[in-house]
Amino acid sequence: MPRYFSEDHEWIDVDGEIGTVGITDYAQSQLGDITFVDLPEAGSNQSKGDAACVVDSVKAASDVYAPVGGTVSEANGALDSEPELVNTDPEGAGWLFKLTVGDAAELDALMDRAAYDAYVAGL
Repeated sequence: MPRYFSEDHEWIDVDGEIGTVGITDYAQSQLGDITFVDLPEAGSNQSKGDAACVVDSVKAASDVYAPVGGTVSEANGALDSEPELVNTDPEGAGWLFKLTVGDAAELDALMDRAAYDAYVAGL
């Protein structure tokens, strides 16, 4: 399953036409302790770059942007009671939402892991 990264520190795993979206370890480390996640509703349409959800931390509230456009199929309900999963496992159990990818060509504008790591190293 390929994983792609945005310059806004979101990741997306794509399996067929379903993409699972979350924030990177770098992003969660910049936010600090996550206290609440305002997730998108299933069925909502997102365009690439839309603020899809909000992650609240002890430092600030931060928008999470849709790395590609599509329709939200599921939100990670575990985050309602355990928002700290975004801190402890941001690129695994702390995923935020799944969407049906509207245009797979939008993935071409995203980075692979090596390119993302180089991008973060330059920040």
